[in-house]
Amino acid sequence: MLKRYLARLFSLIIVKKIESTYNKAPELQAKTLKQLIKKAKTTEFGRDHNFSNIFSHKDFCNNVPVRDYEELRPYIEKVVNGEKNILWPGKPLYFAKTSGTTSGAKYIPITKESIKTHIRSARDALLNYFLKTKNFKPLNGKHMFLQGSPELEKKQGIYHGRLSGISAHYVPKLFLRNRKPSWTNNCIEDWEEKVEAVIQETVGEKMTIIAGIPSWVQMYFEKIVLKEGKTISQIFPDLSLYVYGGVSYEPYRQIFDKLFGKSIDTLATFPASEGFFGYQDQFNKDQTDLLLLLNNDIFYEFVKAEDFLSGKYDRVSIKDVELDVNYLLIISTSAGLWSYNIGDTIKFTSIDPYRIIVSGRIKHFLSAFGEHVISEEVEKAMEAATKLHNVAIREFTVAPKINSVDMLPHHEWYVEFENFPEDISAFTKSLDNEMINQNIYYKDLIDGKILKSLEVISVERGGFNNYMKSVGRLGGQNKVPRLSNDRKIADKLKTIST
Repeated sequence: MLKRYLARLFSLIIVKKIESTYNKAPELQAKTLKQLIKKAKTTEFGRDHNFSNIFSHKDFCNNVPVRDYEELRPYIEKVVNGEKNILWPGKPLYFAKTSGTTSGAKYIPITKESIKTHIRSARDALLNYFLKTKNFKPLNGKHMFLQGSPELEKKQGIYHGRLSGISAHYVPKLFLRNRKPSWTNNCIEDWEEKVEAVIQETVGEKMTIIAGIPSWVQMYFEKIVLKEGKTISQIFPDLSLYVYGGVSYEPYRQIFDKLFGKSIDTLATFPASEGFFGYQDQFNKDQTDLLLLLNNDIFYEFVKAEDFLSGKYDRVSIKDVELDVNYLLIISTSAGLWSYNIGDTIKFTSIDPYRIIVSGRIKHFLSAFGEHVISEEVEKAMEAATKLHNVAIREFTVAPKINSVDMLPHHEWYVEFENFPEDISAFTKSLDNEMINQNIYYKDLIDGKILKSLEVISVERGGFNNYMKSVGRLGGQNKVPRLSNDRKIADKLKTIST
């Protein structure tokens, strides 16, 4: 009882403090930029970019260009090699190592200042949920986050590891005693082996909160259901909250509802190695937009995605954003990332306070034929088609089919079905109609007979997991891209499709 009372009191204090900043967002953002510049003006990056003479956002734009990881890599490599005062004073505490790309792994710096914002934001997301829903019952049970290994490697005085593994070292005291999995099981590198060990550890426990990326939590749930022959709510009757981040939950909702066997609360968050940007702060029916955290040692800039793809980099600050515009998210942080393009696109659903939805990835778009299709569009199309045809899916991705000998180019949708549509032709037509309704460029290409209607290709059960395993990205925070401008994923899936 005392624990619940203290949690309620603490939640109230924290939520009131956050809400008090709503009408101060532009001022707080201007203050954040000023503080970041002041702190880093004597670093190598600060000297190279005239930080001593930056007094406004306009000055900042004139001196600091938008960069992605590859463009910032020369500075980051100096930090990786142990040099001090490059992007931020001193050295970072950690490097969050992200999945390998064509140019190798990325090393995202995390400093003593920035790690605090990661942990505080995760804590505040939960406290806000407790207070707004008046559901404090999860505090009296076990809590689990399916995450990467917390084992870290030290190089040049800096610890290297996955963000989720780093975060495991900073579990708030409120949740520390009841966390799962054990440190030993959490350190298992092989994902399939880890899932089996976690199942052994958690079945029979009073689980109340489970967190993790949907596709990997789905694997955990399905293995438990198969072993026990019961729904998740029967196995974990006290489970009342699922926390997720990084991807849209909608493509997974039907399967999770079936696995749960009853309605369960969900909490959406927006964490990344580069920072913790937002979380769901309202819990009305079907409301999953996220409160953008504007007093969190992160300065935000926004570039219209359409302009960015056309080579224009005009940035606006929070005071000038518009509703329902697809923006590329640009950040400057207390970890020494400056006008950094994280690759995510967002749309504002509200400006009082500032709430967003994550609309996709700027690199995960499909415009092989000039259609400019984004993740949000294909996810909405899939959601509508699955509801219309009473179909559940496990995973999907979309790729262009360009070199067709006997037909027009088109989009191929690789779909792993939970239950197959009764009429695949009708399902395919519904998908195509939804895409026509959502994307004017796609409609024009279809009407102009530049493209033919999309094609659905069924992927065998477990096909996406097999693909992720084959490229060394099974588990952890890795996600299957919804869209690709090439056929690297599609061609690999083709070999395991039916």
